[in-house]
Amino acid sequence: MNVFVKSFGCSANSADGEVLAGCLVNAGYRLVETVEAANVVIYNTCAVKGPTENRMITILKRVPPNKKLIIAGCLPLINFERLCKEVCFDGVVGPANGEKIVEVVKRVLNGETVVALEGATNAKPNLNLPRLRLNPVVGIIPINYGCLGSCAYCCVVFARGHLRSYSTHEIVERVRTDLSHGVGEFWITSQDTACYGRDIGTNLADLLKALCNIEGDFKIRVGMMTPNFANNILEDLIQIFESKKIYKFIHLPVQSGDDKVLKRMRRVYSIDDFKNIVDTFRSNFPGITIATDVICGFPGETKEAFERTLRLIKDIKPDIVNVSKFFARPKTTAADMQEDFVPFQEIKRRSRLAAKLAKKIAFERNQSWIGWIGEVTVDEVGKVPGSWVGRNFAYKPVVLKDIGSDELIGKVFHVKIVEAFTTYLQSETIN
Repeated sequence: MNVFVKSFGCSANSADGEVLAGCLVNAGYRLVETVEAANVVIYNTCAVKGPTENRMITILKRVPPNKKLIIAGCLPLINFERLCKEVCFDGVVGPANGEKIVEVVKRVLNGETVVALEGATNAKPNLNLPRLRLNPVVGIIPINYGCLGSCAYCCVVFARGHLRSYSTHEIVERVRTDLSHGVGEFWITSQDTACYGRDIGTNLADLLKALCNIEGDFKIRVGMMTPNFANNILEDLIQIFESKKIYKFIHLPVQSGDDKVLKRMRRVYSIDDFKNIVDTFRSNFPGITIATDVICGFPGETKEAFERTLRLIKDIKPDIVNVSKFFARPKTTAADMQEDFVPFQEIKRRSRLAAKLAKKIAFERNQSWIGWIGEVTVDEVGKVPGSWVGRNFAYKPVVLKDIGSDELIGKVFHVKIVEAFTTYLQSETIN
């Protein structure tokens, strides 16, 4: 039987999707590239935001009725009621379904309608399950599922649950296995990497030390860290980030530049805490890439509070700002703050201003790289035919052209940055 698998959303969901595909291939199913060629269609969904959920529903509705449709990922647990009303499906499973997907597909092909959501928020599949990597040189490794947060706007907790960390040994063994299969870049990922290990008596810094002690030529990209948990282990993080095996890149979502809004969001840190982490990393690693997130129009966000967010972006000058409009998500605390909702037109206005500022700063930050000379490792095919994209030590995307048409994924090139754009750097190779 032919199966089509596609994942949406965060890197943790991508990792889940790789395992779904790997387990199915291991069980004898054939993976195909199109819905049309499939007997079974599996969409591994995301529903973190309202527009994302709407997009998922639209895609699910387009699956032809003669195909068996299985919906996996976060959407079934975030808004199962809507799925039942609007989509005709043959099976639903939660995130991190692992090898259980094989039995679900078998039952669906036998004519059953399968709803397998019980216990999904406690799922933690074996880290050594087979996987079909989206990129042959990138290993996406979930180090934990769930988190320790209770953010007022977040619905992902209803799908991913409470913190469940893998042991350091399990993660080290996964890295060693992937290294033996040609992986050279590891994405250490979860809903919050900074809270890793707090349920099993360890922490992210200790994990990174263990990974950096593994012999081999590879790099690690550390995934999103909430400021409060990162602050708790800041000194140790700075120490281990000295390793050449760790990309000088951090994703530290601030969400708002106003302390009162942060409290309403249930984000248990202050703007000063956030600034201290950024300043500490930058003072130790001047070229580090700083990524952050902001939500525009959270209930109760005044115009003055929003201005403080803009001011924070101007002061911090992050390389990347992921700007989101506030959307009330099902069952969240923020959904009950209707008396403080900001009009949607105003939310859109604030979002436009924040995005415009973020784009301007990103361009300015990238311009400072012009003239830089160093090594980049190719990890993806470029959008323009004949081009490739590599990453430098700060995980900056660097476009390379005219370097041949052979398979270059994983190759290292010595380059000079000659031009800067908002989202990438242009280079020329140096012999």
